[in-house]
Amino acid sequence: MIDSLYKTFTRRKTLAAAACLIAACTGVQAQTGGIKLMVGFPAGGATDVIARIFADKLKDQLATSVVVDNRAGAGGQIAAQALKAAPADGSVLFLTHDHTVSILPLVVKNPGFEPAKDFVAVAGFATFVNALAVSGGTPARTLNEYIAWVRSQGNKGNVGVPAPASVPEFLVKVIGEKYKMDLAAAPYRGSAPMMADMLGNQIGAGVASIPDFLENHKAGKMRVVAVLGNTRQASLPEVPTFAELGLAGFEDVPYYGIFAPAGTPKATVDRVAEAVAKIVAMPDVREKLTAMGLAVGYMAPAQLASREQAYAQTWSRIIKASGFQAQ
Repeated sequence: MIDSLYKTFTRRKTLAAAACLIAACTGVQAQTGGIKLMVGFPAGGATDVIARIFADKLKDQLATSVVVDNRAGAGGQIAAQALKAAPADGSVLFLTHDHTVSILPLVVKNPGFEPAKDFVAVAGFATFVNALAVSGGTPARTLNEYIAWVRSQGNKGNVGVPAPASVPEFLVKVIGEKYKMDLAAAPYRGSAPMMADMLGNQIGAGVASIPDFLENHKAGKMRVVAVLGNTRQASLPEVPTFAELGLAGFEDVPYYGIFAPAGTPKATVDRVAEAVAKIVAMPDVREKLTAMGLAVGYMAPAQLASREQAYAQTWSRIIKASGFQAQ
């Protein structure tokens, strides 16, 4: 009896040790809670939709549960602070776009995190462009018609933006200055509530990413009148770029990526990055992301880190030139 118990105990110890060794070598999380994929914006917005696409695929690639965790508020700042405080074991990841990691540190005096110090880039998977769209209740169908409409309203207009002190807000300022209009950016807590107000004609226009506008643009519920970037977008070939319309200087396009807390083991980062690369190559994923207006393309950890830093440098110059003071 004692020999039998001893053999059972020894066998269990051996199996447990082997499981731990496999987890250490592959970067699979040893904890039972799976992975939290944080998003810094409310459910229903483009970033949330994208996160859910990746969560569904990551669970199969990493053989563990992956749950989207919405930590909305302050343009992703709350989620970024939570990422900094999270355990560096791969159990918490952060899917975000440029605003939180590249722009917030430029416009907030004490954001509570330093991307280069507190985060590690895991993988990028797409770029996109911001756009100006007008609400369905606005008669304009082109940028020039929108300008004429604003002037008919006393040369004043409110333009929604998904977050305060964001690239869309600075773009509103530049558009107003360029066309000598008194435009005021109206910040929201994410694109979803902004879109709700645009659909309800509570606000005449908004600046956000193409993924935020595309579905409603195609349905005729709002109209995208200009896009950023070097070229017209495949998802909106009929819409001109701002550069075509005489507003140059906004050709550097934002990005989407996944980040982890600093100190996350390289083996874990590499395993997640490998999983993202496989997911990005899946035809159904590419189709979904492309349909949302994203330019799909995998970025390895070092590439994403370089992209984040370069984008921050570009916008640092623009923000300083605007006279904006960090709050």
